[in-house]
Amino acid sequence: MKVSLLLFCLAFSLQVFSQDKPAYKVFTGEGKKSDFKDLVRDAKKADVVFFGELHDNPIAHWLELELTKELFAEKGKSLILAAEMFETDNQILIDEYFSGIIKESSFESEIRLWKNYGTDYKPLLNFAKEKELKFVASNIPRRYASVVSAGGFEALQKLSAEGLKYIAPLPVEYDSTLACYKDMLSMGGEIGGAMSKKVSSNLPKAQAMKDATMAKSVANNWQKGQMVLHFNGSYHSNRHMGIIWYLNKYNPDIKVATITAVLQDDIDKMDDENKGQADFIIVIPTSMTRTYK
Repeated sequence: MKVSLLLFCLAFSLQVFSQDKPAYKVFTGEGKKSDFKDLVRDAKKADVVFFGELHDNPIAHWLELELTKELFAEKGKSLILAAEMFETDNQILIDEYFSGIIKESSFESEIRLWKNYGTDYKPLLNFAKEKELKFVASNIPRRYASVVSAGGFEALQKLSAEGLKYIAPLPVEYDSTLACYKDMLSMGGEIGGAMSKKVSSNLPKAQAMKDATMAKSVANNWQKGQMVLHFNGSYHSNRHMGIIWYLNKYNPDIKVATITAVLQDDIDKMDDENKGQADFIIVIPTSMTRTYK
């Protein structure tokens, strides 16, 4: 009787497990199965952690917050948060909001917020405010990225001394052979028309200017004994390129860990094309709902 009951329970458990729909699975960069606990353990060893997100993916945003909590439990106030979604010239608004000088309503009405701020980035900002952590607006002001997109790096020479404070120091080193920029150029080259081709040839430079500015923001705000957790679109840090390529120029001694999120139809194993994208890869079902369209 006991054996029959045990077999029934086992069969029932297996049936329930087979019906589970996991929201994500974690793999190492080599494609070996891992888990969130391993991801956190390795992240704790780094000076700077880059979380490459899918901007419209709720699982990525949820895990960003969970990772933040885990790292805060280990690092306390030596943890610094930084994000692509906030631009360097808006740092004063974050600082004034955190210090209580301005109200939340004033902060949100004056800063340039992404449309999914309320659901995806506000929880991170509020956590930092509540725990009295520094939150760094790391990205180049979008108007200056547009300047590069239209006129290349040389167009930035026209900026005032005040404007130059908000971008990576000029001249910015640029390697057009890096896959993260070369691929953008090849995709942009498919756009028809002479003018569109001219503009598209500067798109990778605008991307590089964003990467360089974010890297400089991280380098300027990190000190030995601290940790920076940086949130950015996955393309900015995949394959240790983009931001990380520039960070290595500014401070090659900083130990970096990378995380990225990808979509797959089958999450039980990692697709070959996603191997090597980061130290840890979060594989999420393609059918997962989006936070915005």
